[in-house]
Amino acid sequence: MFTKLLTPNKEIPKKLYSTAGLVTFLLFLAIWAVLTYGGIVDSLFLPTPTAVLDTGVDLFVNGNLLSDIGISFSRVLAGFLIAAIVGIPLGILMGSLKIMEGAFEPIIGFIRYMPASAFIPLLILWIGLGESEKMSVIFLGTFFQLTLMIMDVTKNVQNELIEVSYTLGAKKAQLFTKVIFPAALPGIVDTLRITFGWAWTYLVVAEIVGASSGLGYMIMQASRFLEPDKIIVGILVIGLLGLLTDMIFKAIYRASFSWMRKEGL
Repeated sequence: MFTKLLTPNKEIPKKLYSTAGLVTFLLFLAIWAVLTYGGIVDSLFLPTPTAVLDTGVDLFVNGNLLSDIGISFSRVLAGFLIAAIVGIPLGILMGSLKIMEGAFEPIIGFIRYMPASAFIPLLILWIGLGESEKMSVIFLGTFFQLTLMIMDVTKNVQNELIEVSYTLGAKKAQLFTKVIFPAALPGIVDTLRITFGWAWTYLVVAEIVGASSGLGYMIMQASRFLEPDKIIVGILVIGLLGLLTDMIFKAIYRASFSWMRKEGL
């Protein structure tokens, strides 16, 4: 049994797989409890699990946590949707047509290494401190990686499918809509799942300037007043929201592409 667990790409029982994740989570919680309840780390730097839980419940019942969640989610969703609407067709064209790859891959590959936070001063100058600025940060944080990943997914479409389509008399427009896009769709959904997770990581950056609401704003305010319990609540909520969206994408993948049987999805 132990040898099987250490064999690369070897299947294990689903119950054992879930148990391993639960044990890791409980181990993390136990270490946190020992450090805080044991007084090894001062509560100013790391509050106890119960203190974080009490703060979370209080913010949920008496605070603006639900409102902050809704505002932050709308910002992430809007920025990501714009990135997807532009990035998916552009990525497909770049993965299918060498002229498009040659025209856009160098500039997109160059800009994707620039941190989205570095553009904040320019975005403020160009579009101000409103919602558009915050959604633009999310867009910049996800668009370039998403487009290049879609391009790679499209490149992996089997050339035999394209050749057979030409043989059967498919026109160029039909080639994209009837062959390339459907063949690349499982990879596109998987790419969206990954990049949506990245979008959440840019939330605090997006809400760091000119915001008066949202989870990122709550975290920054808590840091100014030395409230680590609120900071951890904000971080955990963002993590849970990211995990929830990841699970939704996995469910869509399983329901739509069950024939793929992609491991872990």
